[in-house]
Amino acid sequence: MRIVTILLISVFIAVFCLLPQSQAAAQITNARNPQVVKILDEISATNIEATIRKLVSFKTRQTMSRTDSDTEGIGAARRWIKSEMERYSKDSGGRLKVEFQSTMVGPTMRIPNPTEVVNVVATLPGTQAESKDRIYVVGGHYDSIARPANDPTIYAPGANDDASGTAVTMELARVMSKYEFDSTLVFVTYAAEEQGLNGSAALAEKAKKENWNVGAVFNNDIVGNTIGGNGVRDNSHVRVFSEGIPRTETPQEARARQSNGGENDGPSRQLARYIKAMCERYVPSMGVVMVFRADRYGRGGDQNSWLAQGYPGVRFTEMNEDFTRQHQAVHEENGIKYGDVPEMVDFAYVAQVARVNGAAMASAALAPASPAGVAFAARGQEYDAELTWTANKEPDLAGYQVLVRTTTAPDWERKVWVGNVTAATMKGLSKDDYMFAVQAVDKDGNESIASFPKSPMRPPQQQQQRPPSNGNPNRP
Repeated sequence: MRIVTILLISVFIAVFCLLPQSQAAAQITNARNPQVVKILDEISATNIEATIRKLVSFKTRQTMSRTDSDTEGIGAARRWIKSEMERYSKDSGGRLKVEFQSTMVGPTMRIPNPTEVVNVVATLPGTQAESKDRIYVVGGHYDSIARPANDPTIYAPGANDDASGTAVTMELARVMSKYEFDSTLVFVTYAAEEQGLNGSAALAEKAKKENWNVGAVFNNDIVGNTIGGNGVRDNSHVRVFSEGIPRTETPQEARARQSNGGENDGPSRQLARYIKAMCERYVPSMGVVMVFRADRYGRGGDQNSWLAQGYPGVRFTEMNEDFTRQHQAVHEENGIKYGDVPEMVDFAYVAQVARVNGAAMASAALAPASPAGVAFAARGQEYDAELTWTANKEPDLAGYQVLVRTTTAPDWERKVWVGNVTAATMKGLSKDDYMFAVQAVDKDGNESIASFPKSPMRPPQQQQQRPPSNGNPNRP
């Protein structure tokens, strides 16, 4: 039986300029989890620097570079990454499971000969029965290139692109594997990103085939430079790119979205907002700048492989890129230094980006699942907005909160605690004028990623054959 809450949420909402939450609710929903704080404190810029310099020492990590050496080429790099992950596993008491994931690729335009592409995957199983099948993935690609891109012997240090993202992933694996989480965490260093996202495509396809329940994907690619080619220095912000409408949306789902709104509220966009909120809570010295597109203009990264399979994902990238450092042979020309070398990486900044990732990933993995079945109770017009959802199953669930914003606002503006219920009425707030979402919250204050109401889908003929009202075909 559905529990309907009209507990006069006017106690929380008089008009949209809402009154503050009650003190008890605020203590639950604004709490900083001590475990998350400890994780962020243990992230080390020194370790990150050592990782980046070690990866650079392999001279090239080009996908088709040599695999028979222990000191040079992509084979040596992936074996070293695996050995480091296995060392983290020992420190975790063997809970972190480390493996190679291998696939053959080619011939393609960028990989002319059949080539083994190998990801290094480390999995930390969740501990809560109701949540351990939910998976959060963080990764960066460990391959590198320099022009000419098809030369597997040219020096291609790839310090920023993407030893920086690999270092973020490995540092999170090192620290987080010492702790327990309700959900499962996967730390992956991808191969062959530069040749067409091949490594991430293989893992995302495996996840889809095996029906993984992926809650979110965090991709870190080019997260180490704080001085842009434009001369601007910014070491206190990171861009988070997110797609708005899922690319796997069906035509029927697209029609419903076009009719009822939500073009700015796909799962990846909710993930970006969540990352921003957790950054503000746990890493206030950093700022997340949300960019509302899947990636940089005309470019792509490994999150796209997961998006193609219908999973929510985002890309982290530094604020101001220096294109003289990307995919360039190391040389100097007309007084300009080219090449992706470690001297241009700000290791403290990479550590901060790792903390932003860690804050969001740890919080989501400790939190309940995003509420399922969120919808408006009524299809038609109403002066108040009544939301319903399906009850979560986690034993430590405290309740739910409703997020509210105006339709043109980029981020949620208010949150309203409604308790452990499966319906709530937002008094005086019409769904015509506001956007809503629902979060589940546990007793430690860990908040889920928000769930946006699913639009009701009518058959196409019903949408096209609406009868006129009072004889006026133009009247709604």
